[in-house]
Amino acid sequence: MNAAGSGPARPEREREDAAYEDTAREELARLLPPVPAERDVPSAPYLHHKDRLMQHIDDDQNRTTAPAPARTARRRLLRPALLMPAAGLALAGALAVTLTAGGDSGDGSHPRETATVLLDRIAGTAAKSDVKPVRQDQFVYVKSVTAGAEMKEDGSSTLEPPYEREVWMSQKVKRITKTGEMRENGEWARMAELGGSPAGPYRPTYQWLASLPTDPDALLKELYRMATPDEDVEKAQAVFNRIGSFLGETVMPPENAAALYKAAAKIPGVTRKEDAVDAAGRHGVGIARVDKRSGEATEWVFDRDSLTLLGERSYLTRDVGAGKKGDVMEKTAYLKRGIVDHYRERPAG
Repeated sequence: MNAAGSGPARPEREREDAAYEDTAREELARLLPPVPAERDVPSAPYLHHKDRLMQHIDDDQNRTTAPAPARTARRRLLRPALLMPAAGLALAGALAVTLTAGGDSGDGSHPRETATVLLDRIAGTAAKSDVKPVRQDQFVYVKSVTAGAEMKEDGSSTLEPPYEREVWMSQKVKRITKTGEMRENGEWARMAELGGSPAGPYRPTYQWLASLPTDPDALLKELYRMATPDEDVEKAQAVFNRIGSFLGETVMPPENAAALYKAAAKIPGVTRKEDAVDAAGRHGVGIARVDKRSGEATEWVFDRDSLTLLGERSYLTRDVGAGKKGDVMEKTAYLKRGIVDHYRERPAG
């Protein structure tokens, strides 16, 4: 044996690994400029360098299409945070919650791992929200701006101008005929169900939502059981859309809202969009899913800072009949939500 401290020369593989990590460290140091002490990273440079890092990761992944040797696979799993020079640590901390080693699909969306990270953050925010229980003699009030596509006789569609909508939804659990009232474009309408409707997935009251499982796996299983999609819609898409309606058009306990976001992250095909716009023109980050059967995507829009749900929209991802790829079929912006004691009463503030 060699004397202590004078061990054998490093194996060839270790030398190669060390050289690779040095090269990666130098490359990341080049991509990330020094962060001044005690200053926040400006939003524009933050987005710029985040895009550069994502592209750097994408390029590294795209170079390997066949099964790679064990050593190559380990190199691909190296994360920027592990190789960051000291000057870039502040930016690394800001990026750590959003970046994962995934490629880009080419349409502005990122792989499911990135969507999962975002939905987990949103769930954490929802779990901390201050929501008071809603009594059965009260009403959930939701004010929104919405626009839908008008279908023409030739099969084409035209998106109507956005209009304001106010809805008052009864919170009674028993079967009732009058389920709420609505005001659209200044006109009042009575919301009713022929034969009456009890609380459930198509009339989700606070108490019914509170009865759902808070374990994401159990919840997702229950949502799949309840889903009754149209013939041309995937069941997974029907579940995703139903979760969106629960989150946007109702009020529920924080733990149930958090569970819904975590359940959504487990639905196959869910992706993240870096820029999404609601019906009020507000930009945010999006969570989307494309229904391959119908060729239509549903996208939720969240505020980048507060992670509040701003709205949602649906659009075509391919030419369908007379509809063209990119045509918006519906879009909504949620402006106000609250609890009131009477129909046509509006929340304070």
